[in-house]
Amino acid sequence: MKNKSSGVACENVHSAIQDTLYVVNGKWKLLILSILVNEGTKRFGELSRASGISPRILSKELHELEMNQLVNRKVCDTKPVTVEYSSTEYAGTLKEVIDAMIRWGENHRKKITAQ
Repeated sequence: MKNKSSGVACENVHSAIQDTLYVVNGKWKLLILSILVNEGTKRFGELSRASGISPRILSKELHELEMNQLVNRKVCDTKPVTVEYSSTEYAGTLKEVIDAMIRWGENHRKKITAQ
């Protein structure tokens, strides 16, 4: 017989994972956050080059990250106008997750390529 309280705990865990995936879902969001959290503020073009993401997709992803309060967008009063993106303090709470994913990815690549 299943314990009712453990069922609720599982449901909460599943909801938390779904919430996280909703915010960082997609091929590019964690890469963008990794660049901004680890390297600091980037102009749009710099971020596009560093990530290899097309400008159209990058713009969409940055907009979604901004909506979720993970990225700040600053329009600079220059000619021509430049736009800078930086991670928010809140995005810094994902640094531990991003770093763990980097370590796992490096180890996984070694394991797969060693065969």
